[in-house]
Amino acid sequence: MPKARGANRIVALVAVVAISDFLIFRQAPGLNLFLFAILVTTTIVLSARRRMQPLTAALWLGLSAFTSAPLIEAPSPMGIAVSLGMVMCVALVSARLVPQRLSGLPLVLFRFVILAPLRLLQDCRKHLASRAEHSSFAAIWRNLGIWMVPLILASIFLLLFAIANPLIEDALRSIDFAFLLQFMDLWRIGFWLAVAAFVWAMLRPRLKRRTVRSRAHDPAAGDIEIPFLSHASLLRSLLLFNALFAMQTLLDLVYLWGGVDLPDGMSHAEYAHRGAYPLIATALLAAAFVLIAMRRGGPGDKSPLIRGLVHAWIGQNILLCLSSILRLDLYVEVYSLTELRVAAGIWMGLVAVGLVLILLRIVLSQSNRWLIGTNIAVLASVLYLSAFIDFSAFIARFNVTHSLELSHEGVPLDIDYLSSLGPSAIPALDLYLSALPYEAIDKTRRALSVRQSLADGFEHRSDDWRSWNFRAERIEAYLRSPATIAR
Repeated sequence: MPKARGANRIVALVAVVAISDFLIFRQAPGLNLFLFAILVTTTIVLSARRRMQPLTAALWLGLSAFTSAPLIEAPSPMGIAVSLGMVMCVALVSARLVPQRLSGLPLVLFRFVILAPLRLLQDCRKHLASRAEHSSFAAIWRNLGIWMVPLILASIFLLLFAIANPLIEDALRSIDFAFLLQFMDLWRIGFWLAVAAFVWAMLRPRLKRRTVRSRAHDPAAGDIEIPFLSHASLLRSLLLFNALFAMQTLLDLVYLWGGVDLPDGMSHAEYAHRGAYPLIATALLAAAFVLIAMRRGGPGDKSPLIRGLVHAWIGQNILLCLSSILRLDLYVEVYSLTELRVAAGIWMGLVAVGLVLILLRIVLSQSNRWLIGTNIAVLASVLYLSAFIDFSAFIARFNVTHSLELSHEGVPLDIDYLSSLGPSAIPALDLYLSALPYEAIDKTRRALSVRQSLADGFEHRSDDWRSWNFRAERIEAYLRSPATIAR
């Protein structure tokens, strides 16, 4: 039975690699990535050690299709990450390696990913080693000889038949060996090996062994004393930190929220830019300190005064995150929007939500596992929803509507940056062109040049069905609409 199961897995592996070659190799990413995710998930479900119930299998296939849906909208790193994450979860479920609690999932995935690239190589080495133990050199030579004589004699007979029969000769000459040689492309072989390694790791998932014994079941684990973090040290730290953060919050209230004039030589944009990213790092460091201070059985868990100071400090950290978001907003108003600044805004929002969850964890007396699980759920939801959003189109439209040419304030539109956003920026460029005054000849000519370049690049994309995605379909429909053509 194990041998039959192993043979079935090898057949499934070869089939998936062959279909993946047809779907993905030298094809633009699009619908093919969604189909690949469903293909691998189906293979995992059908090749599971213990056959899944039809309803369970349908549930996991449905979840895989749901999480891979962003790939139909448009291929993106976030969409690929979410899709692969679900495929790996299905593989862990099929091998009954998934943790019982959501908080344990990151560690299990980490242990799985570490071994995944070498899983195929390890199994091949074990198989060859086991064969070598049970086979002598004479037996191996005998097995080769069984096929050597028939193949040589069959080749001689085929050659004689070709000499005697012109039909066979023509058939042999008509064989296109160039077609066979295309499969000897090194890039193609590398693609096969990469897909085979990934799929085999999904079919035979294993976790890296733990090197450190878990202390989760140690009743005294929560009472470990951390050097230099006694009750007195923790109390003084929180008093000092609250005072420092209060000073920073007061400055933000005065200059950011209150709009008071800054000292000479400093603008609100510079003030905002200087603090947006460092304050997020400060909030993350503060969150780590709170988790250590408020651990179960620690000095902070037993003192009402320390708990009150921690609550106040978390509140100030949340205000700090809101100030960072405001700083970023002020900076964007002056210097326009970019992909990095959008990512920073999302990251700041996630940090703020994480701090609120830390506060809830303390107030509701929840465990760190609850905190990790809720943060994972929030992060996965944000990544999934973000994969559906065309950030390039959003950024382009925002920069156009807030440019000096349209809003009569801010900075002139950065056409070069818009050109780097790809075809999604074409509708925003059309809006920009329609709003430019007739005398702005140079700006109009530059914008038209960029638009034409983006449209030409889009028209020359692959039109193969495997590369189809919904976002490109919308852009194509826009370019072919009568109103757009009339421009």
